[in-house]
Amino acid sequence: MPLITERVALARNGANDKVICRMASGWAVMGDVQFLPGYCLLLPDPVVASLNDLDTEARTAYLLDMARLGDAVLQSTGALRMNYEILGNSEPELHCHIFPRYASEPDHKRKMPAWFYDWKNAVPYAESEHGALRKKIAALLSEPQPVAR
Repeated sequence: MPLITERVALARNGANDKVICRMASGWAVMGDVQFLPGYCLLLPDPVVASLNDLDTEARTAYLLDMARLGDAVLQSTGALRMNYEILGNSEPELHCHIFPRYASEPDHKRKMPAWFYDWKNAVPYAESEHGALRKKIAALLSEPQPVAR
């Protein structure tokens, strides 16, 4: 089973310990590693191959959820800015990587894509270490959204 499909199935069954919350377009989840504290992903439900496979309404919901998740991560971490990446090259199913970027990062890393970090030796997500942040992000996402005029 492809990775994103597997992770969404686990989330639906309550078996994905990295779930932040269910959103309108899918699942907000913490990243498997936390080299940048608050790194998370947005997984669509149902899973599709790419953003281009969503109709206008679903695409709008996904992108809005992506921005809302980024806002919550930014607010909960005090990061300098957010990076959003939808690639789909190695995992050809829609998913968005949401990276908080920090002023405390070394210049040579902060100015480069997060992919330049050492992912293989990065701190893995652990509820005991990262659970409070996961819950804080979830609480921010559960707050009512302002109504557009």
